[in-house]
Amino acid sequence: MLRSPKFLQSSQFLHPPIPPSHPPQLQNIPTLTPFPIIKQCCKFSRRELAIGSSSSLLLLSGFQNLEPFLQSRAQAEENIADTNINEGQEENSNATPNCTSKNPTRKAFLDISIDGEPVGRIIIGLYGDDAPAGAARFGKLVSGAAGISYRRKEFIKIMPNYVQHGGVGSYGVDVELAKSTGSDLAAESLIDEWQRSYEKCPGTKNLAGTVSIIVRNPLKPPPKLKVVARKGKLEIDQEEVGIDPNGTEFAIMTKDSPDLDASALVVGKVLGGMEVVERVAQVKTVNENTSSPYFRVAKLIGDKRAVVAERGFNRPYSKVVITNCGLIE
Repeated sequence: MLRSPKFLQSSQFLHPPIPPSHPPQLQNIPTLTPFPIIKQCCKFSRRELAIGSSSSLLLLSGFQNLEPFLQSRAQAEENIADTNINEGQEENSNATPNCTSKNPTRKAFLDISIDGEPVGRIIIGLYGDDAPAGAARFGKLVSGAAGISYRRKEFIKIMPNYVQHGGVGSYGVDVELAKSTGSDLAAESLIDEWQRSYEKCPGTKNLAGTVSIIVRNPLKPPPKLKVVARKGKLEIDQEEVGIDPNGTEFAIMTKDSPDLDASALVVGKVLGGMEVVERVAQVKTVNENTSSPYFRVAKLIGDKRAVVAERGFNRPYSKVVITNCGLIE
């Protein structure tokens, strides 16, 4: 195929004839034209070049700014690790006292009967060192040194986790007998001792097998305000709803009972006759009727009939009585 005359002229103009003095092998060396090729395949405007350069600068500056952040993060992790170690050391140094390893100082016994049939004896160890006021109160009521005792008194409540004894009465013959010997049934000293024990020993206090005296009622509603007429004038008076425990009722735990921690002071534990306690816990009781709308309304308005009905819940159908009791010397 013949070349066009224009192309020959342009090629002659671009590439002048090589003098004969040059070596013949240089004639076949191709001419490299990289710039026109790059220019044809990669065309960038000034705007695109400016954007690309600014983004690369931002990327570089970002890497530089991350360095102090990474260093500060590593320092923070080290500080957290040091803090955890220090907290663990403080916890070990400020370890709470072990309130479960209490040693009984005295022993008492309770002989139990169900519907007149003897079922066995319960032996209780009293914590005279850890709960001196509570252990002394329980010991006097067991031995009769207070003028009254638990003898011929009944268990009034059987719950899934504990059985509760009714103690002695806050009025009537029991109070007169207590006054004749100079005994005081007030529970103020027991409440103070419960407060100290509650603050000293965290966690569940009323564990399975422990014996506790009921010293307060945390569910007692506030006094009910009412308007009364006195000497021709209207005055606001407070009416107590419910009664406070007198510090003679006690409970024996069949299982851990954290719900009693807010009301009961631990005074001892069962050393023998736990099978008797389990037999008492199996006695059938009155079912609760707290879901009744009548009871709920009466409880809401502070009706005394709701308080009386609530006392009958979980009461045993059978007569569970302490036939004899005393201290073991």
